[in-house]
Amino acid sequence: MTRTLTEAVAITLTTARKNANLSQEELAHRSGLDRTYISGIERGVRNITLNSLERVVNGLGVEMSVFLLEIINGLKIQDTK
Repeated sequence: MTRTLTEAVAITLTTARKNANLSQEELAHRSGLDRTYISGIERGVRNITLNSLERVVNGLGVEMSVFLLEIINGLKIQDTK
C-alpha cells in the first residue's frame, strides 16, 4: 500500500524540520503559525492549506519545488506493514 498525501506531507515536513535543526516551536515562529498546528500536520491529523504550506516551506528556508518533489517521492514508498 502506498502512503496517503497527508502521510507523505507529514513525513516530509518532519524530516525537513529536523534536518534544519528546528523545533516545532521555532518553525511555527518562522512560519507565523501555531506550534500545535505544526504538530498536527506532522502527526497527520491536520490538513494543511496551500497558504500554510507555503508559509511552512518558507519558514524551513527550502525551495517549494524541492519540498514538493520530496512529497512525491514519499508517496512512492511502499508501506511494508
